[in-house]
Amino acid sequence: MEDVKNNTGQNLGIAALITAIITFVLAVIPCVGLIAIIPGIIAIVLASVGLSQASRTNSSRGVVVAGLIIAIIAVMISFSQIFVVGKIAQKAGNGENWPSGIQNIINDVQDNVTKELEDANVSIKVESNGDKVEINASSGKKDQEKTLDDLESGTKQKDDSLQTKK
Repeated sequence: MEDVKNNTGQNLGIAALITAIITFVLAVIPCVGLIAIIPGIIAIVLASVGLSQASRTNSSRGVVVAGLIIAIIAVMISFSQIFVVGKIAQKAGNGENWPSGIQNIINDVQDNVTKELEDANVSIKVESNGDKVEINASSGKKDQEKTLDDLESGTKQKDDSLQTKK
């Protein structure tokens, strides 16, 4: 007598596997991973029901088990993001008034970027038909202060910001 394999639970297994893969993709995205818990739980339920149906009829369980394992891992990753976000929020405000702590962090980053841009230098070189033009611009605060002091004192300053070479 030949053993006939039944496909009971396979449709739920495929649905669980697809949902688990989508959950895994969502779970590894920072901040978006928090919402991956919902489809992860759905995938676990689908895989569990499919596994119980496959066990009753002695059908293959590979797809169902794969969906269950991927869903569990994705839910664990998503769950871990809750703790990471909690730690960041706690560190930002020491457990109290964390929005102002986050605002302080943003202000510090903004100040650092502004400071770096103040000291930025730009150099542009253009060559056309043997003529070369070189433009050097500096937005350094010290250079601007020196230029302002020179202008106020009436001394003539050599313009280093625009040089033409032939």
